[in-house]
Amino acid sequence: MVEAVVNYLAPMTERPRYHANDASRDVLRLDPRRVTITDMRDAAEAPTLDRDGFQLVAHESAVADFSDPVAAQPIYSAEIRDVIRSLTGADEVVVNSPGILRFGEKSAKSGKLDNSRPARFIHIDVSDPTAAAFAARAQPDGRAIRRFCHYNVWRTFTGAPQDVPLAMCDARSVAPDDLVPADAVFDKPGAPEWSFEGLCVRYNPAHRWRYFRDMAPAEVLVFKTNDSDRARAHSVPHSAFDDPGAPPGTHPRGSIEMRGIAFWYA
Repeated sequence: MVEAVVNYLAPMTERPRYHANDASRDVLRLDPRRVTITDMRDAAEAPTLDRDGFQLVAHESAVADFSDPVAAQPIYSAEIRDVIRSLTGADEVVVNSPGILRFGEKSAKSGKLDNSRPARFIHIDVSDPTAAAFAARAQPDGRAIRRFCHYNVWRTFTGAPQDVPLAMCDARSVAPDDLVPADAVFDKPGAPEWSFEGLCVRYNPAHRWRYFRDMAPAEVLVFKTNDSDRARAHSVPHSAFDDPGAPPGTHPRGSIEMRGIAFWYA
């Protein structure tokens, strides 16, 4: 395990608001906390999606160069759809957004592409209303749905070790009162701004933080951002963090995340 600082949300009177590119416009009061983050790679009981909200999966991709999103998109979308379907047993999986490339701040590419910096505050990608609206928009025509679930699939393509890994909070340790609705604003230069509701997270000493040391390009970390079945793990707060154990000169992290919605028919 390691100790590292992650940024919670401090008390605010204004509604939190954060931007994909121009963080100077954010309306956020951060509450930095030093937490223990446990490496789950050699855990006696491996995390699972429906219990913990996240799972590490071996997966070899046919994509030769993730830094070329145009070339990677059709191949990787199909791969991620298959990963989620095989892992969850869902009847259908929809992947309808491009992969998001992110680079650690020590990389020359960090901030040079749209939404390409690591997220340095704890968040959940979508709130319950946003998740329901996105699922309704994407669900297969003419089919009644008994359950939907949003997943984020995260992969490093720069190899181990990572200077800026991804930390996840065990979904079972999160209370509803820990979550604060916020506006996630997408401010791509030259394009109209748009937003949806995500969630920021207040500090709770009960939170249990996890990560996987030295992820390889042939692995993906799959985690939930919203599950309509509340009997299962619901959503996973997550954040980038600086690994104090990364050796000097570690190559800056490059990663790709892709989001998919799984559906189970009634």
